[in-house]
Amino acid sequence: MDWKVEGKKLALIAAVFLFCFYLPVGRVRFDQAVLEAFYLVKWYAREHVLLCLIPAFFIAGAIGVFISQAAVMKYLGARANKLLAYGVASVSGSILAVCSCTVLPLFAGIYRMGAGLGPACAFLYSGPAINILAIVMTARVLGMKLGLARAVGAIGFSVIIGVAMQLIFRREEAAKAAAQAAVPEPEVRRPLWQNALYFGTMVGILVFANWGKSDASAGIWNLIYAWKWPLTAGFAAALGVILVVWFGVRWWKVVVAAVPVMVLAWWLPTVPMVAFAAGVIGLSVFTAAAPGETGEWFASSWFFAKQILPLLLLGVLVAGFLLGRVGHEGAIPSQWVAAAVGGNSLRANFCAAFFGAFMYFATLTEVPILQGLIGSGMGQGPALALLLAGPALSLPNMLVIRSIIGTRKTVVFVALVVVMATFSGMLYGTFQG
Repeated sequence: MDWKVEGKKLALIAAVFLFCFYLPVGRVRFDQAVLEAFYLVKWYAREHVLLCLIPAFFIAGAIGVFISQAAVMKYLGARANKLLAYGVASVSGSILAVCSCTVLPLFAGIYRMGAGLGPACAFLYSGPAINILAIVMTARVLGMKLGLARAVGAIGFSVIIGVAMQLIFRREEAAKAAAQAAVPEPEVRRPLWQNALYFGTMVGILVFANWGKSDASAGIWNLIYAWKWPLTAGFAAALGVILVVWFGVRWWKVVVAAVPVMVLAWWLPTVPMVAFAAGVIGLSVFTAAAPGETGEWFASSWFFAKQILPLLLLGVLVAGFLLGRVGHEGAIPSQWVAAAVGGNSLRANFCAAFFGAFMYFATLTEVPILQGLIGSGMGQGPALALLLAGPALSLPNMLVIRSIIGTRKTVVFVALVVVMATFSGMLYGTFQG
């Protein structure tokens, strides 16, 4: 008998037994935290998986199939012009204005296709951080100075963090650049403008299906919100036409997939997600069974879904257990968080950036959370630190990033965001004081 191996097994069994023996079931804090974990993952599944993640998976799969590796490397690769690469990464990320989880399939798609680490990380940060509506809402609710500081900080962070990642891992990036130099230019199947319209329709579906209602009673934002589902349907119809005309999909397959969507939209107009789900199922069925590049599109999308979705749901479950939902308690009392971020000290700024990095913020929810924390004594500096770290990161986000770029790069990326948010908050708080 190998006592070393058996000793490890015994230690594992003992650890599991002690965990079960001392499990604090019955204590109000623990029981509430368990409920919060399931409440949050239920809310996430209802509000984000269907409308946010699934369109993002299809876009990420399309990047892997319909955008050539040479094209990605030309604009975002390790050998690309740096000004162009970081400009494209930050602008394209900010246009999407997605949350820290929805950006992950898109980040995985461009990184696996050969994007340099720096531009890819700039894209990863800019997507959830440079959200125009969130910045406007911050200025309106929390003050113009804080809104402007958030905008300037987020835009600067996206480039600085990308450049820092590129420099820290420059040896690996140099090796990647050398390997990319030998990649031949692939044969172009269709012109750039056709691919641009194809991706534009999917981005339109993602953006308008998730268009939120503004607090203002009138204005262009709420006008678009009132028409969000007709606009989403228009982009979906355009995608169907493009698949038939330019991608060789049989027209009758698109019609068969579209009929249940139209019927459900007419029958259940107050529950548009049902029709949206039917559209996703129809698209999945006819692309999964299709030969050639259309079938490859589904296979690539399915690969990203398998890799990312389980980690995201696990991360949301853990985040809900530890921190709860907005207005509800998790295992960590909200009073601890509020006490840790009071004032404008270094500790307060670091705690705000650190807790913000691990919490999950759905788009725009960071503003009412901060409003409550500021009312409880949170300083202006820590408020900015949380705004710069929170929306761009979360525990679910970190788990997925690690599976894409590895543990070491993930730790460095998270540390850069937290440290930069901390010192930005300190600087802002000093001037405000």
